[in-house]
Amino acid sequence: MNRFYIPAEEPEGGSLLARLQEVARHGRTHYARHLLKTGLYAGQEKIIETLATTGPMTPGALAKALEVRPPTITKTISRLEEQGFVSRAASKQDGRQVLVQLTDTGRDVLGAMGKAVAKAEKQALKGLKKKERKQLEKILGKIEGNLVVRQDADKAEQG
Repeated sequence: MNRFYIPAEEPEGGSLLARLQEVARHGRTHYARHLLKTGLYAGQEKIIETLATTGPMTPGALAKALEVRPPTITKTISRLEEQGFVSRAASKQDGRQVLVQLTDTGRDVLGAMGKAVAKAEKQALKGLKKKERKQLEKILGKIEGNLVVRQDADKAEQG
């Protein structure tokens, strides 16, 4: 069973969270289809975005920034390198460290990534008025805040 599974008919409003998960799943699938047209697979765009914002980083720093495990980031970096979007080079300050950086191809794909996001979002929000979009954004922000605060509290209790 999926560890994130929530029964659709759960008492006391649990079905709303299940619905939110289902909508998010459809959104990710729709976005992934648009992203694939850029040559990227879902998840790879986060590395491209992070490197574009911060510049070269070690794989460990990337894993920490993206909140993923180091083996996951290493595998994804290898794929991106094979695709020509990133390269690895020794750090000039510490030759023992490897830095991951965008290639020209990686920088060039940023515009296409933005278009993929815009197309996916346009489809997802079709039919919503500007005011409804703002309300949705505000509500989702509150839900996210509730969950992040809870997640931080859970970590504090464990550690």
